[in-house]
Amino acid sequence: MPYLPNLPPCTSDDWDDDRRRRRMRDTRLGHSGTRFGRARIVLARLVYVLVPLIVLATLYWTGDVAPVREKLALTQPQIHQVYDAAERDDLDTAVVDLVGLGNLDATPTAEALPALSEIGQVWSVQYDNSGLDTAVVSDLILERAGWSGVENVVLVGHSMGGIIALEVAQHLYEESPLEVTGVVLDCTPVDLHAVRAESRNAGEDLLRWIGWLPGARESRLMRMAVEVAARQDRFVVPSDRWYRRIDTTELRNVVDEVLRDKILSDDAASNGLIEAQFRAIVASGATDNLQALAEPRDDKVRPAVVFLRPRLAQDDPVVDVDYTQRILLDQAGGPGGTLLVSKLGHIGHANPIQAPAAYNEAINRRVVPFLDTRPGAVDTSDGAADGIAPDGS
Repeated sequence: MPYLPNLPPCTSDDWDDDRRRRRMRDTRLGHSGTRFGRARIVLARLVYVLVPLIVLATLYWTGDVAPVREKLALTQPQIHQVYDAAERDDLDTAVVDLVGLGNLDATPTAEALPALSEIGQVWSVQYDNSGLDTAVVSDLILERAGWSGVENVVLVGHSMGGIIALEVAQHLYEESPLEVTGVVLDCTPVDLHAVRAESRNAGEDLLRWIGWLPGARESRLMRMAVEVAARQDRFVVPSDRWYRRIDTTELRNVVDEVLRDKILSDDAASNGLIEAQFRAIVASGATDNLQALAEPRDDKVRPAVVFLRPRLAQDDPVVDVDYTQRILLDQAGGPGGTLLVSKLGHIGHANPIQAPAAYNEAINRRVVPFLDTRPGAVDTSDGAADGIAPDGS
């Protein structure tokens, strides 16, 4: 048996709470210091709090931000060949496709539009995943046109890509020997007012987070949170109580989808690129671009402008296409204008991959003939795709 000292029994008379408190005070951290004892105690407690935060911040930076930053430093914009021209006579024309907000490479979108090959050979632009510079994109197009024998360019921009297409068109129209035959805008918001409130608020929230949180331009955790939150309508369901209910099954589906398409995919746009794309909408100079394209330039022909949109404005949940159409009519319509507005049935917001038949039909029936006969009056007939005359009728 262990040795037990012969101690006197403890009685209630021996208990003294004041003595216990004094003993705890005399033995606590920093008690032996004669000066700055309280300051040392506060500092020690602060260290206990800060050390875990520093560890988490280090893991966030080294495991999340730094690897992505190193990878993005190696990216660069590229142009991909998608289709050859359907006719040999059109080999001197290139149709350049530019994709919209949150996307990196326009190749899948261009592949859904084989009708573009009736205009010329089809190229797609892959953005620099670290940012966006329309002058660099213009130089890439000019360089490729130089060694491929291309003399004419048609720029096609989907959603926000239309803003980029207009800027690139102005660069090429004013600063290069290339003939800019036309600019095709697919559900493009000509400025921030054309973006519907819900989508506009989501973009502004992203800008605030990126501006506030260090490393947010590269953080996959940040991207994960933003992308899941943007899909909350799928897993946050109404409840008969004061709070809403979370559909855990659908939440798992959303998380899997975001991981697959936005986080682990090499084709996903980075936070920094999305920021640059949204800032392009905020600072859109589409009106100035349209005015520049309307100005006579040496012996060049004024570029045509084509606006593709849903027949019913409410079918586009992201962009107020009626608003954009009014701006385009003011800038490129009217007597002697070069505008075609083509209304497509059974489409939503800039979704040729989801509705290729409607897009390809509109390109074949309206866009190709319109570009072939420019400059001139626009078709005013009614059908699956409606032409809008220069006077806006």
